[in-house]
Amino acid sequence: MSGTPDASTPPGAPDDGVDELTDAVLTASRLLVAVSARSLTAVGEDVTLPQFRMLVVLASRGPLRAGDLADFLAVHPSTATRMADRLVAAGLIDRLGNPDNRREVNVALTVTGRQLVEDVTRRRRAEITAIVARMDPRLRGSLVAALRAFAAAGGEPGVDANALGWS
Repeated sequence: MSGTPDASTPPGAPDDGVDELTDAVLTASRLLVAVSARSLTAVGEDVTLPQFRMLVVLASRGPLRAGDLADFLAVHPSTATRMADRLVAAGLIDRLGNPDNRREVNVALTVTGRQLVEDVTRRRRAEITAIVARMDPRLRGSLVAALRAFAAAGGEPGVDANALGWS
Protein backbone atom coordinates (compact mmCIF):
# COMPACT_ATOMS: atom_id res chain seq x y z
CA MET A 1 0.00 0.00 0.00
CA SER A 2 1.45 3.37 -1.00
CA GLY A 3 2.59 5.76 1.66
CA THR A 4 2.54 3.17 4.43
CA PRO A 5 5.44 1.18 5.86
CA ASP A 6 5.99 -2.16 4.18
CA ALA A 7 7.33 -5.44 5.57
CA SER A 8 10.93 -4.13 5.34
CA THR A 9 10.15 -1.12 7.54
CA PRO A 10 10.83 -1.83 11.23
CA PRO A 11 7.72 -1.69 13.43
CA GLY A 12 7.25 1.79 14.86
CA ALA A 13 9.51 3.43 12.23
CA PRO A 14 8.05 6.62 10.78
CA ASP A 15 6.80 6.43 7.21
CA ASP A 16 9.10 8.75 5.30
CA GLY A 17 6.91 8.79 2.19
CA VAL A 18 9.40 6.90 0.03
CA ASP A 19 6.80 4.46 -1.31
CA GLU A 20 4.30 7.19 -2.14
CA LEU A 21 6.99 9.29 -3.81
CA THR A 22 8.28 6.26 -5.72
CA ASP A 23 4.77 5.59 -7.05
CA ALA A 24 4.43 9.23 -8.12
CA VAL A 25 7.82 9.20 -9.88
CA LEU A 26 6.95 5.94 -11.66
CA THR A 27 3.71 7.46 -12.91
CA ALA A 28 5.46 10.64 -14.04
CA SER A 29 8.20 8.59 -15.72
CA ARG A 30 5.61 6.74 -17.81
CA LEU A 31 4.37 10.11 -19.03
CA LEU A 32 7.90 11.34 -19.76
CA VAL A 33 8.81 8.15 -21.64
CA ALA A 34 5.63 8.53 -23.72
CA VAL A 35 6.51 12.17 -24.47
CA SER A 36 10.05 11.14 -25.42
CA ALA A 37 8.83 8.34 -27.67
CA ARG A 38 6.35 10.63 -29.43
CA SER A 39 9.04 13.29 -29.90
CA LEU A 40 11.46 10.78 -31.37
CA THR A 41 8.85 9.24 -33.65
CA ALA A 42 7.81 12.68 -34.92
CA VAL A 43 11.25 13.35 -36.45
CA GLY A 44 11.00 10.22 -38.57
CA GLU A 45 14.42 8.76 -37.68
CA ASP A 46 14.77 5.06 -36.98
CA VAL A 47 16.43 5.52 -33.58
CA THR A 48 15.44 3.66 -30.43
CA LEU A 49 15.08 5.37 -27.07
CA PRO A 50 18.31 3.74 -25.76
CA GLN A 51 20.15 4.92 -28.88
CA PHE A 52 18.71 8.39 -28.41
CA ARG A 53 19.90 8.33 -24.82
CA MET A 54 23.42 7.68 -26.16
CA LEU A 55 23.09 10.70 -28.43
CA VAL A 56 21.91 12.86 -25.53
CA VAL A 57 24.84 11.77 -23.35
CA LEU A 58 27.23 12.70 -26.15
CA ALA A 59 25.44 16.03 -26.67
CA SER A 60 25.71 16.91 -22.99
CA ARG A 61 29.18 15.52 -22.24
CA GLY A 62 31.02 15.79 -25.55
CA PRO A 63 33.17 13.09 -27.16
CA LEU A 64 33.75 10.06 -24.92
CA ARG A 65 35.72 6.85 -24.95
CA ALA A 66 33.41 3.90 -25.64
CA GLY A 67 34.02 2.47 -22.17
CA ASP A 68 33.14 5.77 -20.51
CA LEU A 69 30.03 6.01 -22.66
CA ALA A 70 28.99 2.51 -21.54
CA ASP A 71 29.47 3.58 -17.92
CA PHE A 72 27.29 6.68 -18.38
CA LEU A 73 24.59 4.56 -20.01
CA ALA A 74 24.95 1.79 -17.39
CA VAL A 75 25.28 -0.87 -20.10
CA HIS A 76 27.89 -3.50 -20.89
CA PRO A 77 30.67 -2.14 -23.15
CA SER A 78 29.71 -4.60 -25.92
CA THR A 79 26.14 -3.24 -25.82
CA ALA A 80 27.43 0.32 -26.14
CA THR A 81 29.65 -0.76 -29.04
CA ARG A 82 26.71 -2.35 -30.90
CA MET A 83 24.59 0.75 -30.32
CA ALA A 84 27.44 2.93 -31.55
CA ASP A 85 27.87 0.75 -34.65
CA ARG A 86 24.23 1.37 -35.58
CA LEU A 87 24.51 5.10 -34.96
CA VAL A 88 27.73 5.32 -37.01
CA ALA A 89 25.95 3.52 -39.86
CA ALA A 90 23.08 6.02 -39.57
CA GLY A 91 25.53 8.93 -39.76
CA LEU A 92 24.62 10.21 -36.29
CA ILE A 93 27.96 9.63 -34.56
CA ASP A 94 31.59 9.23 -35.60
CA ARG A 95 34.48 7.33 -34.13
CA LEU A 96 37.52 9.55 -33.77
CA GLY A 97 41.05 8.61 -32.85
CA ASN A 98 42.38 10.12 -29.66
CA PRO A 99 45.39 12.26 -30.59
CA ASP A 100 46.86 11.71 -27.11
CA ASN A 101 46.54 7.92 -27.18
CA ARG A 102 46.44 6.14 -30.55
CA ARG A 103 44.93 3.02 -28.97
CA GLU A 104 41.85 4.91 -27.78
CA VAL A 105 38.83 5.74 -29.87
CA ASN A 106 36.38 8.46 -28.92
CA VAL A 107 32.75 8.60 -29.97
CA ALA A 108 31.28 11.98 -30.94
CA LEU A 109 28.08 13.35 -32.44
CA THR A 110 28.04 14.31 -36.09
CA VAL A 111 26.30 17.49 -37.19
CA THR A 112 23.32 15.32 -38.17
CA GLY A 113 23.31 13.64 -34.75
CA ARG A 114 23.39 16.97 -32.95
CA GLN A 115 20.53 18.25 -35.13
CA LEU A 116 18.48 15.15 -34.29
CA VAL A 117 19.01 15.70 -30.56
CA GLU A 118 18.03 19.36 -30.93
CA ASP A 119 14.91 18.56 -32.99
CA VAL A 120 13.68 15.83 -30.65
CA THR A 121 14.41 17.94 -27.58
CA ARG A 122 12.60 20.92 -29.05
CA ARG A 123 9.51 18.76 -29.64
CA ARG A 124 9.77 17.20 -26.18
CA ARG A 125 10.20 20.63 -24.57
CA ALA A 126 7.06 21.94 -26.34
CA GLU A 127 4.95 19.01 -25.14
CA ILE A 128 6.29 19.22 -21.58
CA THR A 129 5.68 22.98 -21.57
CA ALA A 130 2.03 22.34 -22.48
CA ILE A 131 1.71 19.82 -19.64
CA VAL A 132 3.38 22.13 -17.10
CA ALA A 133 1.12 25.01 -18.20
CA ARG A 134 -1.90 22.88 -17.18
CA MET A 135 -0.49 22.41 -13.64
CA ASP A 136 -1.56 24.50 -10.67
CA PRO A 137 0.93 27.41 -10.75
CA ARG A 138 1.33 27.21 -6.96
CA LEU A 139 2.83 23.69 -7.29
CA ARG A 140 5.39 24.45 -9.99
CA GLY A 141 8.10 25.86 -7.70
CA SER A 142 8.13 22.85 -5.41
CA LEU A 143 8.22 20.54 -8.43
CA VAL A 144 11.29 22.34 -9.80
CA ALA A 145 13.18 21.85 -6.54
CA ALA A 146 12.08 18.22 -6.21
CA LEU A 147 12.98 17.31 -9.79
CA ARG A 148 16.40 18.97 -9.52
CA ALA A 149 17.10 17.04 -6.32
CA PHE A 150 15.88 13.81 -7.93
CA ALA A 151 18.12 14.30 -10.99
CA ALA A 152 21.10 15.16 -8.81
CA ALA A 153 20.53 12.07 -6.63
CA GLY A 154 20.53 9.97 -9.82
CA GLY A 155 23.73 11.57 -11.13
CA GLU A 156 22.07 13.26 -14.09
CA PRO A 157 23.73 16.52 -15.10
CA GLY A 158 21.57 19.60 -15.39
CA VAL A 159 20.55 20.80 -18.81
CA ASP A 160 22.42 23.74 -20.23
CA ALA A 161 19.78 24.56 -22.82
CA ASN A 162 21.77 27.43 -24.30
CA ALA A 163 24.92 25.36 -24.83
CA LEU A 164 22.91 22.64 -26.58
CA GLY A 165 20.88 25.02 -28.69
CA TRP A 166 17.64 23.96 -26.99
CA SER A 167 16.45 27.31 -25.74
